[in-house]
Amino acid sequence: MTSRKEYLRWLAQEDLDGDLRAELASIENAPAEIEERFYASLEFGTAGLRGILGAGTNRMNVPVVRRATAGLADYVLRFAGGASRGVAIAYDSREKSDLFALETAKTLAAFGVKAHLFPSLRPVPLLSFALRHLGCIAGVVVTASHNPPAYNGYKVYWEHGGQCGPEQAREIYSRMARFDYFGLPSIDEDAARAEGLIATIDHRTDDAYYAATATLLQWPQLLAERGAELKLVYTPLHGSGLVPVTTLLSRAGVTNVAVVPGQAQPDPRFSTVAAPNPEDPGAFALAIRLANEVGADAILATDPDSDRMGLAVRKPGRDFAVLTGNKIGCLLLDYLLCSMKEKGTLPADGFVVKSLVSTRMAEAVCERFGVACFDVPTGFRFVSEKIDESARTGRGTFLFGFEESYGFLAGGFSRDKDAVCAAMLTAEACVYYKEKGKTLCDALSDMAETYGHFDERVKSYTLEGKQGLARIARAMARLRAEPPRAFAHVPIARAEDLLPEGQNLLRYFLEGGAWICVRPSGTEPKLKLYVGANETGAERLEALLAALTRDADCLLAALLE
Repeated sequence: MTSRKEYLRWLAQEDLDGDLRAELASIENAPAEIEERFYASLEFGTAGLRGILGAGTNRMNVPVVRRATAGLADYVLRFAGGASRGVAIAYDSREKSDLFALETAKTLAAFGVKAHLFPSLRPVPLLSFALRHLGCIAGVVVTASHNPPAYNGYKVYWEHGGQCGPEQAREIYSRMARFDYFGLPSIDEDAARAEGLIATIDHRTDDAYYAATATLLQWPQLLAERGAELKLVYTPLHGSGLVPVTTLLSRAGVTNVAVVPGQAQPDPRFSTVAAPNPEDPGAFALAIRLANEVGADAILATDPDSDRMGLAVRKPGRDFAVLTGNKIGCLLLDYLLCSMKEKGTLPADGFVVKSLVSTRMAEAVCERFGVACFDVPTGFRFVSEKIDESARTGRGTFLFGFEESYGFLAGGFSRDKDAVCAAMLTAEACVYYKEKGKTLCDALSDMAETYGHFDERVKSYTLEGKQGLARIARAMARLRAEPPRAFAHVPIARAEDLLPEGQNLLRYFLEGGAWICVRPSGTEPKLKLYVGANETGAERLEALLAALTRDADCLLAALLE
């Protein structure tokens, strides 16, 4: 069916929402816009669905959510007891997140699958915890993470608490394709609740998550005694983090937390920031202003679904440095391993997991403490799969996992990135080092002395729509057909193409230890460049990184033309 025929079919549906109908009517004479909205169905991958809000098969809307849920329900019904175990559902502060969550619950119920629905917005890690705590077979979070306000998404989790894998995603998608966007089974919410097919997840699950996460504190007595002396500024960036982060900090003893007033409450427009992304130093502007007013030691920021955490540390003087995800990951890793060794609780079979595009400094930290460090492909589900494998086989003790894109996890009570837990551990690290007369900035300097100077650069090339995806595909094809031999005159010692392993990623190891990775995003038309290096001094490192990044950038810019 052509895009225009599908467009007209949508317009003809009697039960189409009035807003969607008006939106479609407004583009009647815009063939390029119709093509963009209807040339394909929104792709369902390992991250579920993610797209721009609006009318069309290539947009996020109620018909698309219902169809995806029909596919998920059909898949769940394959498993004995799956319908009664049910699906846990959470949502963030984005536009229509609450509506999409309710429609997910109602569609599941219409297929006879029990839906466990949170009564208000909750973070990703709490959903991951809840589905295992309640014994659910699957989970759904309605979120587009740190994307701009125009986006929303639909992430699917499986019984181990991590996001569904590629084979499951393909199976769910194939089942989705059997359903139309309209005419699906439906049930009234009140009727579904009366039949026990929709249940509200109450505060006991929240409390269980807080209690479990608090067991990861290394020095709970120190925090209880000295935590009130720490001055923190926190911003949830208009998302779901306010209640869980401040609750967990307060229960641990960190009570002097100033929340950025204009960013405390949920706001689907994220009106105080260009994008609600703790990777963006600009997102810290209001927080830094407040931190200077109150004399804060550090600043914490979480994204809308509270799976990613950003951190700014005070430098000597009044300025703050916004850390990269790699720096935060290694800071927390070194703190945890050092604390465990100091207490004599570091397990002999402990292991750490990081994405292969994350810093190699983590390997140096793990080597010092005799801890195994595993590289996994990009996507936090690979970290959760390692945790699940360890739990199933009884081999190894998971200690910490992270990825450079500001995702961190300790303990494994959640099986996805957990910014709430990361905020708690960062606060504890602040108190631990403060007790020793040091700041987090001092701790980072000590690490450079111990492990050497490591740093990384990440650059994204964001394109648009169908044509943007095609340009990215051509660029990757050309890189494979005409592989580079050096970057900035530094020869490539070894190259890896992970496409045969299901990862569209090229990795180049340079002489001297530097490395470069190129990969498309799995959720949007974006190409990502990663550059990492280590050197004996900060100035030499900066010069090398700048040269490598400049050369790689020129190459990719030319390929994307």
